[in-house]
Amino acid sequence: MVRFLIRIAVFLGLAALALGLAALLVPGFHLHWAGFVVAILVFAIVQAVVEWLVERIFHRSAPSVAGVAGLISTALALWIASIVGDGLSFDGIGAWILATVVVWLVTALIGWLAAKYLLPRVAPGKPAKGR
Repeated sequence: MVRFLIRIAVFLGLAALALGLAALLVPGFHLHWAGFVVAILVFAIVQAVVEWLVERIFHRSAPSVAGVAGLISTALALWIASIVGDGLSFDGIGAWILATVVVWLVTALIGWLAAKYLLPRVAPGKPAKGR
């Protein structure tokens, strides 16, 4: 349960970082601080649900569709987050597409780095070091 809560906290923090960087880098993509927390929560929930669905549907070919599924889930999550609350807005479809790519790249890269360097490597059936 603790591990699950840590993963949620990391996922929410990563979403906040990615959305913040996209707001700085993408012209036409705006974060409104009054609705920022709602935008992060909606974005994270939608992205998690879509990723879960893709994993369940394409369980055997999940690695081969992961990139496309990640882009689609990010685009969908940004769109829904912009509709549900006042935290996100786009000046046009170009800003939405570019923000999707930036947010997807940031979450994918930092998520990969975190998994590679921060999570303990445990072989199946063996306890982690220090336990």
